[in-house]
Amino acid sequence: MDFWGTVRVVFRRWYVTIPAFLLALGVSFAVYLRIPAMYQSNAVLVLTIPVTGGSVPVDPAYPNPRTNPLLNYDGALNVSASILLQTLSAPETAAQLGAPPVGLTTYTVNNGSSNPELLASGPFVIIEARSPSPVAARELVTKIVARAKKELAARQRLLQAPPSTYIRLTEMVPPTSPQEQRGGKSRTAAAVLVLGLFCSLTAGFAAESVAAALRRRREGTVPADPLSPGAQPGRDEPLALRP
Repeated sequence: MDFWGTVRVVFRRWYVTIPAFLLALGVSFAVYLRIPAMYQSNAVLVLTIPVTGGSVPVDPAYPNPRTNPLLNYDGALNVSASILLQTLSAPETAAQLGAPPVGLTTYTVNNGSSNPELLASGPFVIIEARSPSPVAARELVTKIVARAKKELAARQRLLQAPPSTYIRLTEMVPPTSPQEQRGGKSRTAAAVLVLGLFCSLTAGFAAESVAAALRRRREGTVPADPLSPGAQPGRDEPLALRP
């Protein structure tokens, strides 16, 4: 059926399509109200080398300079950032920070790329926390920042790096004020509304089909079943032609 044929059906069966559309509109609005508002807070950290460099001066007791192992290869800060991202993204870490996988409060950490294993994005740690509570969203970002600094120091201590060569984690953008995110609610409500429109069109075409079938039956265009109880052989069946 073409577009104008569909429009004619919609207006001809308005007593079905309009109530169905209003019902879909009400359901989508109810869904929009039922979905909790989400708030997002962000922070951006950057890994930096100390001003004294990645190694300590030569000491007679140590023939070779003592160098921080995390700074002893190309792209050191990028690799260190990637290690930190993997640690902060672990499910166990999320549960300890108050963001279990099954909860509404969640967070993501990346280095500017959707794949934290890519090192080309630089020595950044970008944190995004989402929660139905604006206070919880900002507190979660603050906890992640503190945990990142703790994890970075612990790994350098484990490698016995000289303390003067420790990589530093600087807050380029401190935890921001939570902002309400309406995109998820709007998309869900729009999807429900579109589904309701399809249902209203289906109801309109179903009503059109039923009305057409009843009209054909009233006009007698549908032959009676010869096996039905009310059928009379002499009237409902054509007489056989004699040879």
